[in-house]
Amino acid sequence: GMASYSFRSFTLDQAIEMTKRLGLRKITLKEMHLPIKSTQQEIQAAIDKLKSADVELTSCGVVYMKTEEEVHTAFAYAKAAGINIMVGVPYPPLLALAEQKVKETGISLAIHNHGPSDRPYQAPGDAYSAIEKMDGRMGLCFDITHTVRLGLDPTFELERYFDRVLDIHMKDVSSADAKGKTVEIGRGVIDIPRFLKTLVRLKYSRIVHFEHEENQKDPLPSVAESVGYVRGVLAA
Repeated sequence: GMASYSFRSFTLDQAIEMTKRLGLRKITLKEMHLPIKSTQQEIQAAIDKLKSADVELTSCGVVYMKTEEEVHTAFAYAKAAGINIMVGVPYPPLLALAEQKVKETGISLAIHNHGPSDRPYQAPGDAYSAIEKMDGRMGLCFDITHTVRLGLDPTFELERYFDRVLDIHMKDVSSADAKGKTVEIGRGVIDIPRFLKTLVRLKYSRIVHFEHEENQKDPLPSVAESVGYVRGVLAA
């Protein structure tokens, strides 16, 4: 699938068209493409565009939740869009409320790790330790590069926390430290073939969303190279 944040400088129509050009048929929408304050009519219009293009809306986010009101708003938004998984960052004091909303709505919550520059969940393990005793639909959106930017082995971390991995943001990074920047998959420091082999061995059955954070004004060539590289590895 495609993370629409990669196309954040473009409209929803353009993001859908670029996703189709990549040969992808699944997308997770960031707020610039599906604003959290959208009316039901606006949400339905976006869904209709996706259906018309034969692109499945798989999740939304990252949605930040810093207050109780924001938790309620986020789940109402996801429910209105018919989304089964929301990628989010509820602050720790709100985790119990978030779990309650998961149980009420049936919407899974995948907590996104954001690396050394962003709290409260820098590493996958930070989120895992906070939710491991909670409902099984409280899980992780495993961001591979932010994991590496902490100096962690993403394949090891994937295996360690695999039982709660609900979504994956797939990309590559220039260096295994806080200064690392997103690069085309295959050009960075991550052992992508090893990571993919592990996903296959563990029988991962959810979505892997491509995300590219650089080249904001012209991301398509970089994303196309990344998609092609991953397809080649999987074919081999």
